[in-house]
Amino acid sequence: MTSDRRSRIARVLLSRNGAIASLALLAIAVHAAMRLGELQGANIPLFVALIAGGVPLVVELLIHVVRLEFGSDLLAGISIVTAAVLGEYLAGTLVVLMLSGGGALEAYAVRNASSVLDALARRMPTIAHRQTEQGVRDVPLDDISVGDTLVILPHEVCPADGTVVEGHSSMDESYLTGEPFVMSKTPGAAVISGAINGESALTIRADRAPVDSRYAKIMAVMHASQQHRPRMRRMADRLGAWYTPAAVALALAAWLASGDPTRFLAVLVVATPCPLLIAIPVSIIGSISLAARRSIVIRDPVVLERVSGCRTMILDKTGTLTYGRPQLTDRECVQDIDGDRLFALVASVERFSKHPLAKAILARASDEGVRLLEVRQIAEPPGQGLRGQVDGRSLEITSRRRAAQADPISPLAHSEDPGGLECAILADGKYVALYRFRDVPRTESRSFIEHLSERHGIRRVMLVSGDRESEVRYLAEQVGISNVHAGQSPEQKVELVKRENLEGSTVFVGDGINDAPALLTATVGIALGTSSDVTIEAAGAVILDSSLERVDELLHIGARMRRIAMQSAVGGMGLSVIAMLLAAAGYLPPVAGAITQEVIDVFAVVNALRVALRPGRLSDFDPPAQTR
Repeated sequence: MTSDRRSRIARVLLSRNGAIASLALLAIAVHAAMRLGELQGANIPLFVALIAGGVPLVVELLIHVVRLEFGSDLLAGISIVTAAVLGEYLAGTLVVLMLSGGGALEAYAVRNASSVLDALARRMPTIAHRQTEQGVRDVPLDDISVGDTLVILPHEVCPADGTVVEGHSSMDESYLTGEPFVMSKTPGAAVISGAINGESALTIRADRAPVDSRYAKIMAVMHASQQHRPRMRRMADRLGAWYTPAAVALALAAWLASGDPTRFLAVLVVATPCPLLIAIPVSIIGSISLAARRSIVIRDPVVLERVSGCRTMILDKTGTLTYGRPQLTDRECVQDIDGDRLFALVASVERFSKHPLAKAILARASDEGVRLLEVRQIAEPPGQGLRGQVDGRSLEITSRRRAAQADPISPLAHSEDPGGLECAILADGKYVALYRFRDVPRTESRSFIEHLSERHGIRRVMLVSGDRESEVRYLAEQVGISNVHAGQSPEQKVELVKRENLEGSTVFVGDGINDAPALLTATVGIALGTSSDVTIEAAGAVILDSSLERVDELLHIGARMRRIAMQSAVGGMGLSVIAMLLAAAGYLPPVAGAITQEVIDVFAVVNALRVALRPGRLSDFDPPAQTR
């Protein structure tokens, strides 16, 4: 079934179930008002709701019976019919309200699932600025051909994969590559569709048509992930799969053994699965409320049911285990150079740069209280680095390659490029230092990883990133993860998650658009932060403040919800089974059985309401004190 067809079906079901739920709610309200006013015919609104709303639901449930699908809702359908036969119109209408309301919520979730593709589509521009002999003209995105010259204005989204032919700017490509930093773009540099341009205009040559671009491939992977996402059986369905046929069999046996059809009705009235239909949703809603108070948004309630049973956690690197911002981590100076004095000169010059690493240098200078000096003759030729006169010295901050060319006898000329972000410093034309930068791990990352196995039964922790091998391995050593997958494209992340799903339930935690397909594919997808609408739409839960401590709290909230929901549902059904046996033996007539079931329901629901109360301590994870 295509996503468009699923979306249309979901809209129809949402409309129908929503109308039935509204009708049932209105009928109950009118009935209550008429009873309070002691008016005649108070049951008429309930009767109308049972006919107009109950009949379509019962017909749909009969179709499930034909398909041999037995869930908790099937027993509810039988209860609707039984309540109508017994004249228990209020009870029947309440069951109609629960069934239709739950169906409307599920239909809404199905319809909302397609919004992730809509968010992806909205992110891309609908037009491009094509440069022609007559000037720059706006054309539809579909009209772009390979070889076209396009102009990307400041802060615009790149419409196609290509190569820079003119201009000097920077682009945020982290959504796709997994690299945490804004990347400089000069003539000859490659650009990818969907990247966000910086403060200067760029002219590029389109190397691929938009339909063949990297961004289009992301959308294709997302579409495939959504279509083949496994359907999770809800907790109530799993419990109802055995409870429903057992209740019906007991009722039939009581009828056949006694020859009295009221035994059949009495058993079914007691067997109405309100602990399933009410207690479990109450537990879920209470947990959603508790999570919201902890800055956790639950977009798919299935997350709460499944997260505590997951045994594999797959973590993205950038923005998940790291802060997603470059930091100066190493200053390697040649002999006879005062490193602190040199750093003051470098920071003074970097004040005038728009390079992505300049902020990292200035941040370190601010932390160390470095006094900045007066700079003269600043220049930043595109692709050639930053130059300036400071304290009587000519300083140049550039790449390893250009520094080796400028000073052929420097150590850089005879060493291999280890990868990663770095800049070389030349003073008066001589190589004097190499600065290295890394995306440093969050202070709580290592203790969080160690905590997973001990407290949550996570047997397998994996680090998956689109970043370079050296960077990913460095982080893995810092946080204590041995299972590492570097240089992973969004397609490769999806395939990895699929393989892990075959071994058991998985949790994927990420924060970028490049993680969205994997978030959809995993058993549970958790997004950190709100920087990307696409990621939020793809995830089942969203951690608003990008904290690993909140991820731990979500794991505890899910486990607690499941524990209390099972107590309420299984305990309530256990009491119902005892009452069903009494009814089958003739000791509990239908009216008394209905009252007994209401008492059981109250106990189940009151217990389920406990889930909304925050315990003394929600998380047992102790992150180290922040040092940043």
